[in-house]
Amino acid sequence: MIDGKKIIVVMPAYNAENTLEKTYGEIPFEIVDDVVLVDDKSSDNTSELAKKIGIKHIIVHEKNKGYGGNQKSCYNKALELGADIVIMLHPDYQYTPKLIHSISYLIANGVYPVVLGSRILGNGALKGGMPIYKYIANRFLTLTQNILVGQKLSEYHTGYRAFSKEVLESIKYNENSDDFVFDNQMLSQIIYKKFEIAEITCPTKYFDEASSINFKRSMTYGFGVLGTSFKHFFTRIGLYNWKLLK
Repeated sequence: MIDGKKIIVVMPAYNAENTLEKTYGEIPFEIVDDVVLVDDKSSDNTSELAKKIGIKHIIVHEKNKGYGGNQKSCYNKALELGADIVIMLHPDYQYTPKLIHSISYLIANGVYPVVLGSRILGNGALKGGMPIYKYIANRFLTLTQNILVGQKLSEYHTGYRAFSKEVLESIKYNENSDDFVFDNQMLSQIIYKKFEIAEITCPTKYFDEASSINFKRSMTYGFGVLGTSFKHFFTRIGLYNWKLLK
């Protein structure tokens, strides 16, 4: 805990057997109170390994629900356990758990209710091996999103995110997509509710075991992001009524 605030790390997992233990081993348990792992019907031994290394709260989906569906289970369980601060950490070791201290204190001290680990600040994405086409798409989408939703974020596509309990209880994340666009719908909801968002520089690693989506899925994701941003824009100016934001 920090100042009496309970901190829970949630790990949306899919075939993370090769990287889970290393990721879990770097979580700072001097401040983190609990860990929730949701196994989205992995084909490897992710959930068995999670038990072996001591994770108490493990949810195994009987069928694959997708990245967004996985996160819904993560956040619902964290709130059920009484979390005041929820940090999403991918178990594929793409994002370092060593930033949890910095992220947690920003929320616990009431500076910001939402913190994102940005791969773009400090050129962490390219240094970490992000494919150039993904980097260019990231920059284009982020510029477009900033214009449409009225923000100045360095990126909307990081998987390293932390939220206060109040944020999670204020938005309709359970009504969002079960696919990858869930992340952007969630940020759209947060921005529409006028919660302030902080970003910290986050190094990232791209390697064989790290989670990634192929070009076709990336295209689907990109169009979904644009659709989300335009719905946000037209709702913001009163020409549309997007129920996810209300």
